[in-house]
Amino acid sequence: MIFAEYLPAALQAGIALAFVAAMLIVPPIVAKKGAPNPAKDSAYECGLPAAQSGRPRFSIKFYLVAILFVLFDIEVVFLYPWAVVYKEMLREGLSILFSMLTFLAILFLGFLYVWKKGALDWK
Repeated sequence: MIFAEYLPAALQAGIALAFVAAMLIVPPIVAKKGAPNPAKDSAYECGLPAAQSGRPRFSIKFYLVAILFVLFDIEVVFLYPWAVVYKEMLREGLSILFSMLTFLAILFLGFLYVWKKGALDWK
């Protein structure tokens, strides 16, 4: 029987799905239902009402720098596969070198644009 090899994996997946279903279905059935109480539902902060919201405000500069870091970091990740196949592809011609130089030139132009716009200045 060809499917006999998959029986342990199917059994484990079935048990996992049954466990997930039980965790979603059983708690609402077993839990006690009480009347909502505003005093119990409010946040407790040393016996005093909350002085400010729980979310601190961040400067938009933080998010801009984070997005730029992710953008340029992901771009650098593309250099690793290129470096791995560089020697083998070099036998076919210099097209791999010129394609990466073009990629790096576009990346550098993007960096200059971001720098000129002042996105990297901390004020």
